[in-house]
Amino acid sequence: MKLHRNLVFAVIDALNLIFNEDEYADKVVEKVLKFDKRWGSRDRGFIAETTYEIVRWKRLYTEIAEVKAPYSRPNLFRIWAVWAVLKGIELPDWKQIEPTPTRRIKGRFDEFSKIRKFKESIPDWIDEVGEKALGDKKWTKEINALNKQAEVVLRVNTLKTTKANLQKALLEENIVANPIKGYPDALTLTERANVFRTEAFKKGMFEMQDASSQLVGHFLDVKPGQRVVDTCAGAGGKTLHIAALMENKGQLIALDIYGNKLKELKRRAKRDGAHNIETREIDSTKVIKKLYNSADRVLIDAPCTGLGVLKRNPDAKWKLQPEFLDKITKTQQEILQSYSRIVKSGGKLVYATCSILPQENNDQVIAFLASEAGKDFTLVKENKVYASDSGYDGFYMALLEKNNTPNNTT
Repeated sequence: MKLHRNLVFAVIDALNLIFNEDEYADKVVEKVLKFDKRWGSRDRGFIAETTYEIVRWKRLYTEIAEVKAPYSRPNLFRIWAVWAVLKGIELPDWKQIEPTPTRRIKGRFDEFSKIRKFKESIPDWIDEVGEKALGDKKWTKEINALNKQAEVVLRVNTLKTTKANLQKALLEENIVANPIKGYPDALTLTERANVFRTEAFKKGMFEMQDASSQLVGHFLDVKPGQRVVDTCAGAGGKTLHIAALMENKGQLIALDIYGNKLKELKRRAKRDGAHNIETREIDSTKVIKKLYNSADRVLIDAPCTGLGVLKRNPDAKWKLQPEFLDKITKTQQEILQSYSRIVKSGGKLVYATCSILPQENNDQVIAFLASEAGKDFTLVKENKVYASDSGYDGFYMALLEKNNTPNNTT
């Protein structure tokens, strides 16, 4: 593999922004890829994939390189050199790269690979929380699966096309996509490609959405013509899927506390031909109160630690702090207590997170059902999705039904 100095330097620049300036990896990669318009898809692929890989294995590589934060530029080159040696790449004779002790790197790798927190490159506290929550055996399997690079999964927009037609359209642009058994609307790419440049994307024929995330829309059991409320819609990945499952019939209200995310959702909805979505920013408690007892279906895709989506957000491992877990579990219960009141008698609610921790998932549902606000609800079913079983993101979803009492008022 021939190494180009400007590409390696771009990786070093990206790592500096992520590790030292605490910027988000996806935003940094987006920014760095604009440095040179002459870079082709292979160059861009090298920068993006190398950056993400070093972010993913940060703890392991920094231990082997014997460097500590804040990382100087020579430190960042040492970390990169560890990555290169472990990849079997011959190091170039550049002044930025000191003579690298290749045998020592491999020896230290073998040594650290015997200890899970180094081998899987995770902070001590996450390792402890994961083991306590899932048990040693399951956690070891799960964190190993979450360290694998995420596949590129598309969701067919059934408002515009069919799975077969989308496959055909992508093939015309030299992109091979295959169906995934058990996921009605999903296609996965055989090779990574920039699908956002395709005509199929511009025509709104698909969205990029992980296979596990696609399960949520189906779990909500929506029907055309219903009134559905997505309470934490964000930029609308699941909202758009629900709109398609509703066949554009009925009313789909997308709520979020961030107005800028709802603007992005509107833009995406227009491209996708999803006409039954109405966005409302939660700028006061009145927005929620106006909707009490009015919806056939309510989705609470709650904010969470995101430990189930480390495949695609590896920098979350380094940004998460132990106190955040305590804070977010309180927020999740508050949201459940408040937003559940939107469900009408006989209606259904899905509580979902992209976490694998019971304290964010089943424990929250049990606490809710035992509370005054949850007394009229029954747990119909739940689905605990683990990356180690499915190969996709870790997710949790619980379907609750509100008892059908004629005078049900809240």
